[in-house]
Amino acid sequence: MRRNTRNGPKDKILFLAATNSVCSVYSVGNKKSFNDRPFAYHEEIELDITTLTNLGSGLGRVTLPGETEAKWVVMVPFTLPGERVRARVFRNQKNFSDAELVAVVTSSPDRVTPRCALYGRCGGCQYQHLSYMEQLKWKQRQVTELLRHMVGIEFSVTPVIASPREFGYRSKVTPHFNPPRTPGSGAPVPIGFLRQGTRFDIVDVPHCDIATDAINARLTEVRARVQARRETYTRGATLLLRDASGTVTTDYEAIVTETVGDLKLHFLARDFFQNNPFILPSFTGYVRAQAAASGARFLVDAYCGSGLFALTAAPAFERVAGVEISESSIRFARENATANGIANATFQAGDAAAIFAGLAFPPADTVVVIDPPRKGCDAAFLAQLFAFGPRAVVYVSCDPATQMRDLKNFLAAGYALTAVQPFDLFPQTRHLECVLSLRRAP
Repeated sequence: MRRNTRNGPKDKILFLAATNSVCSVYSVGNKKSFNDRPFAYHEEIELDITTLTNLGSGLGRVTLPGETEAKWVVMVPFTLPGERVRARVFRNQKNFSDAELVAVVTSSPDRVTPRCALYGRCGGCQYQHLSYMEQLKWKQRQVTELLRHMVGIEFSVTPVIASPREFGYRSKVTPHFNPPRTPGSGAPVPIGFLRQGTRFDIVDVPHCDIATDAINARLTEVRARVQARRETYTRGATLLLRDASGTVTTDYEAIVTETVGDLKLHFLARDFFQNNPFILPSFTGYVRAQAAASGARFLVDAYCGSGLFALTAAPAFERVAGVEISESSIRFARENATANGIANATFQAGDAAAIFAGLAFPPADTVVVIDPPRKGCDAAFLAQLFAFGPRAVVYVSCDPATQMRDLKNFLAAGYALTAVQPFDLFPQTRHLECVLSLRRAP
């Protein structure tokens, strides 16, 4: 975590009354570098919120002087469609303004009281003020709008599959802390997550409502240990707490076990693994069903990691192959296949420049599952995938925006979209997982 004590904006706490709830938000922005058009620094305005952005902020439009229509866009976090709010502008962009919520003048019937006392200060959650059923509806709508605006198509998005837990679901958290600003003062250091609207400032988080109970129990101990040694730190650091089936580790190199349905999967605590274990049976079951519905006899998991999708799908196929550039992940995938008695799955560490080299599966009888990083697929990977030409692709993504960007390439390469299914792996936040099913045209 980069430390910034001099050049960052000075944050100021504002406790603001809102209808049906109390919000606490932070003033952001810097007057010295402020562009004062169309609004002055910290100018207060009233506006109606009409929609939510895919970043979770409320969006409204205002009429500027000399205009007859409300065209200028203003983004206001922690607001909801249908609300009239008073907001304070802290940044004017080229074609919109950013503002902080001052007060809710007219409240939405969907507004609820946030469960977390730090909501509005901690930047981890964006939707705790919105009822959970409405969170699901807005996430479905956002995927629909991304398809329309980014891909240029109208397609029916299936309702979002809800998480079995609205809170207490997250099995991995990574709190941060910086060294003492004034060494020797005895003042405790904040240990937690980035403050809302800032890039470097940390808000102290003694308890996280979206983390599992086991993590929160261990968090108290870990925080006390850091505070006891705070004077010895000269640099900031990131902590890791990983909950695997109720056992919490803080060791990055520890081998942990996660249970998904009948499978037990081993991996390093620091490695990527989906962080909502409670929804994984339905999530992986859907991916398996969509892959099998293609009629393919063979499956390739092209970003297989420790084997989550490959091994959960293996019973539905004659043979399964997992490909991954990380050799350590491939080692765990092989061990997981053996430990779970799965004999029809093989795993290989593939060179990034030749992901599908050596695969003996006939493309016309193969379905490929991909779950790339948040940035999506790079051009080189897509070129290899299209050259291989599988019968079908099941594309899993934690960032629907980059997924839609890649979807345009799939459509241009002759694939047709057959299903769009979002999953809410991250309740109370703007994030979601989306599964696209694609078939190659004859």
